[in-house]
Amino acid sequence: MTADVETIVVGAGVVGLAIARSLAAAGQEVIILEQHGLIGSETSSRNSEVIHAGIYYPPGSLRARLCVEGKARLYQFCQENGVPHRRCGKLLVATAEDQLPKLKAIQETALRNGVDDLVPLSPAEAKELEPAVSCVAALLSPSTGIVDTHALMLALLGHAESNGAQLVLNSPVRSVTAVKPGLFSLSIDAADEAETTVTCTKLVIAAGLHASRLAETMTYPTGYRPPTTYYAKGQYYAMSGRSPFTRHIYPMPHGAWLGLHATVDLSGRCKFGPDIEWIPEIDYSFQPQKLAQFLDFIRMYYPDLDPDRLHPDYTGIRPKLYREGEPVPDFAFHTEAQHGHPGLIMLFGIESPGLTSSLAIGEYVTQLIQSIRSA
Repeated sequence: MTADVETIVVGAGVVGLAIARSLAAAGQEVIILEQHGLIGSETSSRNSEVIHAGIYYPPGSLRARLCVEGKARLYQFCQENGVPHRRCGKLLVATAEDQLPKLKAIQETALRNGVDDLVPLSPAEAKELEPAVSCVAALLSPSTGIVDTHALMLALLGHAESNGAQLVLNSPVRSVTAVKPGLFSLSIDAADEAETTVTCTKLVIAAGLHASRLAETMTYPTGYRPPTTYYAKGQYYAMSGRSPFTRHIYPMPHGAWLGLHATVDLSGRCKFGPDIEWIPEIDYSFQPQKLAQFLDFIRMYYPDLDPDRLHPDYTGIRPKLYREGEPVPDFAFHTEAQHGHPGLIMLFGIESPGLTSSLAIGEYVTQLIQSIRSA
């Protein structure tokens, strides 16, 4: 049985598009399947659009390595392709004396990750840069930035298509079957409601929130079980009028949550978020009444906050591989070594810093695919 196409990438978010771009550039015949009618309509379009420096993640982890590498690749790609972006910087602030050890630990972690441009600031120095901020100490991250995610995805798609990749929208994958080693059959719900199938020799599942569900439709020759994806919903609150900040402001992390931070987008608009709520199913509804419980949190670093200037903006959902209170695992790239199927690569838990890491993830997955081809 001959496959219809060499490689299929499931998911046209920023990560899936970056993977397709890299695979197509490496000479792969690529089809991208996207369940929605447009690219990047879930996690990729419902985030902070921050280009992260790579300061939080455990040294040696894929999160750390791919973020730092991806940041450099992303800035270069944006510059070369006219993607709107700005290296605006970020202040990471300690708002109480008991947070100082954590601030120092973050600086040490960043240095071990290869991020050597952080600048310690006194309260006066921080206030000189950002007069509205209140803190007892801060770290300036000059390599943190902001990017127009939609423009980035269009550029990635353009690169992929220029190398022969094809995007097929409105094509939700219902299930995947391993017909034989190195041959996969995907059942797709077509736009006319008729189910169709397409086969490939190499398959990359970069389906974000839906990766675990899709992986669970397969059977495996080993005792492998796909990891569970948990949904962490976050709300963003936009501020009307002039932004009080010119840089992003991040408080100290609370466990795995980076706190209700302030970001400044490319238009100069300030927004706060995301908060975090663990939910059982995908639900993008906004609950404006939740803001009250976070006002004091914001005021710790922005005491002059006027809540009347805040209004609901949007929500996003992050695909996480852990539940509330559990240790944070690394990005997961499951290959034949885990599940037993040659030619299958599945990505799980690609949340922040997935956007920043996207180009590096694309190269990483391409290397995995090429190792399959040369094996």
